[in-house]
Amino acid sequence: MSDQNKPTTGLQWGVKQSFRNYVGMTGGTTEVGAGAERTEDGEFVFAATGGNLALDADGKLQGRGAFTGEVKFQAHGGMLSVFLADPAIEVDDKGAALTVADTPSRNLRVEIARLDLAAMTTEPSGEIVIPVGLSIDGSRLLGDHYAPRTELDPVRLRLG
Repeated sequence: MSDQNKPTTGLQWGVKQSFRNYVGMTGGTTEVGAGAERTEDGEFVFAATGGNLALDADGKLQGRGAFTGEVKFQAHGGMLSVFLADPAIEVDDKGAALTVADTPSRNLRVEIARLDLAAMTTEPSGEIVIPVGLSIDGSRLLGDHYAPRTELDPVRLRLG
């Protein structure tokens, strides 16, 4: 997907490049569906489906944004199986969380990561880039291969 084809409102996130590379090196697969797309560099783009995520007058992120799509990682004959769907960003007085549905039924959500809003930057294109650290539940979701607070790929947001 070229920059010209990126959605005007959406979320781009690669989870963790070393995790994507590991799945590929072991002969595993990475599949996208339900509206998610894969970029040329291997990250994932999810279209916005709702919420009130916005920058306030001081340029701080606030509200909640919901996005659609799913990513499935499989390796080692299914021994490694990670499903991430319909990410959401939720900002409250405790900070910002990235949550996902972690089963195809989408009946449960888990906080996969915390967003570092203090380190958030805005690109000249208007894209918002936010560093991300793995949560405890996110560590479990990725098979305990990474410790909590491990830096993940940054979240890239385009707000409409």
